[in-house]
Amino acid sequence: MTSRTVKVGMLARVEGEGAMLVDVRDGNVEDVQLRIFEPPRFFEGFLRGRDYRELPDITARICGICPVAYQLSACLAIEDACGVEVSEEIRLMRRLLYCGEWIESHALHIFFLHAPDFLGFDGAIEMAREHRGVVEAALRIKRAGNELMGVVGGRSVHPINVKVGGFHRMPTGQELRAVRPALIAARDEVLELLPLLAGFEFPEFEQPHLYLALGAENGYPLETGSLVSSDGLQTSVSAFGDHVREQHVEHSNALHAQFDGHRYMVGPLARYSLHSRALSTLATQAALAVGLGEVCRNPFKSILVRAVELVFALDEAVRIIDGWQGTAAAAVPVTMLGGQGHGATEAPRGLLYHRYRFDADGSILDAQIVPPTSQNQPSIEDDLRIFVQDRLDLAHDELTRQCETVIRNYDPCISCATHFLDLRIERR
Repeated sequence: MTSRTVKVGMLARVEGEGAMLVDVRDGNVEDVQLRIFEPPRFFEGFLRGRDYRELPDITARICGICPVAYQLSACLAIEDACGVEVSEEIRLMRRLLYCGEWIESHALHIFFLHAPDFLGFDGAIEMAREHRGVVEAALRIKRAGNELMGVVGGRSVHPINVKVGGFHRMPTGQELRAVRPALIAARDEVLELLPLLAGFEFPEFEQPHLYLALGAENGYPLETGSLVSSDGLQTSVSAFGDHVREQHVEHSNALHAQFDGHRYMVGPLARYSLHSRALSTLATQAALAVGLGEVCRNPFKSILVRAVELVFALDEAVRIIDGWQGTAAAAVPVTMLGGQGHGATEAPRGLLYHRYRFDADGSILDAQIVPPTSQNQPSIEDDLRIFVQDRLDLAHDELTRQCETVIRNYDPCISCATHFLDLRIERR
């Protein structure tokens, strides 16, 4: 029996605490466990008994990178329980706020968390020594998204302008137009950086995962929609629990989710492969420029899909601002009578689902929040199992580095803290 242990004291560029165990017997990888040690945060538990109007502000604290996703998914669930439909103007303003979140999150992941893997650097600081212009452009792109979130949401982290039924106040046309030049400049800079990303060397690694995303009733999925999958499912968000089951696994504090008993993937690859035809003209041109077809099944090319979505989010934000009339009411009335509601939006990392049950006085009786990473974790493990099997002859350090890249393909948001990966390979 031979054994092999690979330890990484600190895995940068993803959040949370975790370890990985690869079990190899007679040259075959039989088991891979992505072990998440991040302590449970109990949000669903301490939401019980709180007033429904507190949900947007409390759930925003789950993530500092994608608070809007949590806020709007919660609002949709509450409004569903109350039988409320917001105006088209409020929906568009929510979509605009969501564009800001996609811009800042995708820029962060593409250029600071993922690009160093392909360029051979330990991180963005090291990368900046040879690619200073790229890093500076990435900072400007990210800042444009943060500025947009600040204008619409009241501040760029944990926005304070979101409420059930809409917003506390609508930004003025003048405020929106003020951020437009930064969005245009950021869009141009992303387009200029596409050849760099397209030139990365990607492993041949096609995966047949089931894809799940929101539908494209209002264009490329962002702030609302039905559920659609690559196997032909098309149903309402309220049916999410009929298909998706979460379960505890011994090796992880993060729940594992399955779709009708199978692994599945949410996120950029799912959105793009299901709805690439719903992209804007400029985003479609960007996809062609980086060599993407209508479907992408290589997780390593998720960085290209995120770049296309970044172009789309910037383009969509400009479109909404240019068409904004500035006459809408900030919110619609919401009356809580009790019941159950479901809501889902497309966080940068994938589909985010909320379900709440309310008492007649508006207090929360039960809560379920299913984030993208718990849905993707089984697929990450499957990717690692197949990837490692073909690379057992690699040097220890190189295998470890490539395993980290496999994980970063998914941009897992385990927590808001830096975490480490402790990789052990046991051979029998």
